[in-house]
Amino acid sequence: MALSDEQTAQVIELAGNLAREGETTQLLEFLDHGLPVDAQNAAGDSLLMLAAYHGQAETVAALVERGADVDLRNERDQSPIAGAMFKGERAVVQVLLEAGADLDAGTPPARQAAVMFGFVIE
Repeated sequence: MALSDEQTAQVIELAGNLAREGETTQLLEFLDHGLPVDAQNAAGDSLLMLAAYHGQAETVAALVERGADVDLRNERDQSPIAGAMFKGERAVVQVLLEAGADLDAGTPPARQAAVMFGFVIE
């Protein structure tokens, strides 16, 4: 039985809340039951973006392991790594760097965000 668009949006919103809260085990169950790892909410925020912005390094790592696109930008052209820099989430930034996040993607690009928020990128 297929979900309606409204039901799909509700599932993505619930999964997004799990990503924000760092409820990794429960979030991965959604993926195990068919939710795409790169699902995006109405604002274009992916599960990875939500986890990154809220400092959930373990959840970010788990999503990366499941194949999440580390450079998938939201409707405002923001990248997960720039969002993590904006919030000062150093552990998340490290996970995303190790996963190959593009420092030149998005607006502002992560390189510019690094300068603005005092991150040293090696």
